[in-house]
Amino acid sequence: MDGAVVLVLCLSCLLLLSLWKQNSGKGRLPPGPTPLPILGNILQLNVKDISKSLSNLSKVYGPVFTVYLGLKPAVVLHGYEAMKEALIDGGEEFSGRGHLPMAERVNKGHGIIFSSGKRWKEIRRFSLMTLRNFGMGKRSIEERVQEEARCLVEELRKTNASPCDPTFLLGCAPCNVICSIIFRNRFDYTDPNFLTLLEKLNENFRILSSPWIQVCNNFPALIDYLPGSHNKVFKNSAYVKSYILEKVKEHQASLDVNDPRDFIDCFLIKMEQEKHNHQVAFTFENLIATISDLFGAGTETTSTTLRYGLLLLLKHPDVTAKVQKEIDSVIERHRSPCMQDRSRMPYTDAVVHEIQRYIDLIPISVPHAVTRDIKFRNYLIPKGMTVLTSLTSVLHDDQEFPNPEVFDPGHFLDESGNFKESDYFMPFSTGNEKQMD
Repeated sequence: MDGAVVLVLCLSCLLLLSLWKQNSGKGRLPPGPTPLPILGNILQLNVKDISKSLSNLSKVYGPVFTVYLGLKPAVVLHGYEAMKEALIDGGEEFSGRGHLPMAERVNKGHGIIFSSGKRWKEIRRFSLMTLRNFGMGKRSIEERVQEEARCLVEELRKTNASPCDPTFLLGCAPCNVICSIIFRNRFDYTDPNFLTLLEKLNENFRILSSPWIQVCNNFPALIDYLPGSHNKVFKNSAYVKSYILEKVKEHQASLDVNDPRDFIDCFLIKMEQEKHNHQVAFTFENLIATISDLFGAGTETTSTTLRYGLLLLLKHPDVTAKVQKEIDSVIERHRSPCMQDRSRMPYTDAVVHEIQRYIDLIPISVPHAVTRDIKFRNYLIPKGMTVLTSLTSVLHDDQEFPNPEVFDPGHFLDESGNFKESDYFMPFSTGNEKQMD
């Protein structure tokens, strides 16, 4: 055997042994498959369907187990009970943000999705309060959604009932709602700046969901030295941030602290209020990153859900007929739907929930991390350990949702046809994060 190969293998084994001693010195991690040097358990995971791989491992090691993603271990929570115990009952201890090198390169710890600690709490609290308070003497978020829905319907009418691919239009609508909240105004669907922004956001979502990005996150050294689609993410993100910064400067020039127009105005006012408090949360960097996060989290996820929803309604005409009957009965044809209608439309509410459950859009939530050394189910998990949560295992739990692979709005209806809440409904996250869904 070549001497260089032997040297690499020896160094790899020593490195893995060192890592094992480091973890075992802090406590006993949950069981899991034996990792390979450097690669960890990567070869035992299908990068195109990691959720299924984790489900298979849970059958061997139970609902709490450890996998090595490259050199670093991560604790996996599989199933509702384990996730509830960790993220809801012990939410503070599991409230840290897991290590995601690609996201850290883009946002540098700023924003609302990939940050953690006090900064995250401050930005999250401010964002929730600001979004909830919209409508206090101004146009509410609901009104903005209704306006965009009318614009979307008008664009669809222009097709004259001929076959069309609605992907583009269904992407424009949610992005425009966010633009209205962040920038005050919506854009025409032909506006070149709006189209470029939408293109960059959608391309980043597709790339960040690819197996290659999972490889980059597990082996971050590749990011700096290899070509690949990850570089496109950096370029697109730079464009989006530049566009947002331009809008922020426009807002600064016309800001009236007594009459905030949108999210940017509210943030700028908060920055001014906190400037003497050495408040690290309310900075230009955090403003730009937070807006970028709101676009990234709300555009492609919503448009994809709408696309799948249309496909499922086409595939299940009996469901579509019941929804239409309920719409005609409650809303009729003379006005736009509103949130107050929801309580009188249990079947439609159930269909919306079932669409999100069935498509399982985000099989694994954004990684968590434990904020201190903790004991969890007789295992000792060290501070900073990444925690992965399998949302698929909850959304497709066959005890809560009989025949989970079947699209059935009855999963969210009781025997009387009333809408039935389910604690297992967590299409994006659970615990503290769920409040931002």
